[in-house]
Amino acid sequence: MPKKITISGTVKDGNSGETLIGVNIFDKKNQKGAITNNYGFFSYSAFEEKVELVFSYVGYEPELLALDLKSDTLLTVELRASGLLKEVVIEGERSDPIQERTQMGSINVPIREIKNLPALMGEVDIFKVIQLLPGVQSGSEGTSGLYVRGGSPDQNLILLDGVPVYNASHLFGFFSVFNDGAINNVELIKGGFPARFGGRLSSVIDITMKEGNMKEFKGEGSIG
Repeated sequence: MPKKITISGTVKDGNSGETLIGVNIFDKKNQKGAITNNYGFFSYSAFEEKVELVFSYVGYEPELLALDLKSDTLLTVELRASGLLKEVVIEGERSDPIQERTQMGSINVPIREIKNLPALMGEVDIFKVIQLLPGVQSGSEGTSGLYVRGGSPDQNLILLDGVPVYNASHLFGFFSVFNDGAINNVELIKGGFPARFGGRLSSVIDITMKEGNMKEFKGEGSIG
């Protein structure tokens, strides 16, 4: 019986050293693959010693690794940003049919769009942006409470790098505690969330923070 070999590791930005979320890993030889999680980690198992892994990510040059494996292997892959994009032709429907999705009711909010929206008193607030999404209400005027599909604010599970946040507002509830300059990704799951997010009724807000640039010093500031 062939021996099962596991290839795992982390995919990072070649310039900053920050981990990349959702990188596609495809084995050209076996026609199978994997994807990096919210921490940039991936794990792929094969029953053949020779694999050809292609690491691809939007805005980065793909990386091809041909490996001859004898045992379980740990990798660290760095992708380089691509300055030029080839012509893109989009065909078919705008989105996949809802009945064919494995995760329904999930919305990803890009951090760049959050920073471009008007801000109250000059301070960008993630919860104010989430209140603009379908199925979410703000409650009383100016507050950061989230009422998702009729539920109360305490029925929302708020995760910061996988850790629950129980009091997510300050200044009498007018602002959330999250700094937009330190956030990498925001995902709102309004229904059908996985069992690992148990304990709440209305929604799950999964917030992932930046890890910072590992190779050079950078700063960001704002006035509010």
